[in-house]
Amino acid sequence: MKHKITLIPGDGIGPEVTSATQRLLEAAGADIEWDVVEAGANVLKIHGTTLPDQVLDSIKRTKVALKGPITTPVGEGFTSVNVTLRKQLNLFANVRPISSKYGISSKYLDVDMVIVRENTEDVYSGLEQDIAPGVAQTLKIITTVASDRIARFAFEYAKRENRKTVHAVHKANIMKKSDGLFLKSCRQIAKEFPGIEYREVIVDNCAMQMVMRPEQFDVLVLTNLYGDIISDLGAGLVGGLGLVPGANYGENLAVFEAVHGSAPDIAGKNIANPLAVMLSAEQMMRYLGEDHVANHMKHAIIVLLTEKQYLTPDMGGKATTTELTDALIREIVH
Repeated sequence: MKHKITLIPGDGIGPEVTSATQRLLEAAGADIEWDVVEAGANVLKIHGTTLPDQVLDSIKRTKVALKGPITTPVGEGFTSVNVTLRKQLNLFANVRPISSKYGISSKYLDVDMVIVRENTEDVYSGLEQDIAPGVAQTLKIITTVASDRIARFAFEYAKRENRKTVHAVHKANIMKKSDGLFLKSCRQIAKEFPGIEYREVIVDNCAMQMVMRPEQFDVLVLTNLYGDIISDLGAGLVGGLGLVPGANYGENLAVFEAVHGSAPDIAGKNIANPLAVMLSAEQMMRYLGEDHVANHMKHAIIVLLTEKQYLTPDMGGKATTTELTDALIREIVH
């Protein structure tokens, strides 16, 4: 089946890793018509915004997008394209599977968790203001509507994927109103899924437990900021952000993306690791019902990481982006 998909190459290493992913998808048998649109710092001077209307229009039309990394300045500059995209399209659920099957770390061999992060509110929304000289304020907004929605998504995901346990991660011992409201939603939704064990863990303890015994976690559901932090910790268990896919889901559309940054220092050098975007594309194919394509990609990536012959420098190897991609394609077509 032919699919029309929005492609946002991104900036920095984005165009390199998305181009490599396009090659892999084609080799795996995907039939895709790409609608290529640009976002990020590169289009700011042209359009006066980092997220032109045509990007949103394209995603609304195709219902699915693959996005490369986009630079977000620290402490100044334009608003994060990622945050704006999630808000504008109401992409309320961020899902990051973290598995040692796709990892290169020898420290943790039994990691198989999925982090489900609420994507639209909490302090990560960036609702900030200066309230006096030298005094800044950030608003932490938690609502029942968003908490119910992300809790239900997490339990439905667990049920669909035959997962056994959902942990709600919180700091309700201190933030009794906001995180307490989130927990109340999780507890209510959990009652609708008696076949799935429901547990709760305080976020700082969760971080410690992930380092000590990550195999105890299955599905974790978190508010926005905790989810951002804990998902990067999870990526560290398996070798880094270059080995973790990401997906953002709305009611009837989805954006799949690498969770790492744009790495402008290595852009154009043909040494960027494309695996995070490729794994995100694998998730995209499953979302579109193309399991045979996804399975080809999954098999080739696992073989590559097992044999460790064509790893890019961030993974301890010396291969170029092109050599890594060529090795994956040979595994698929041989």
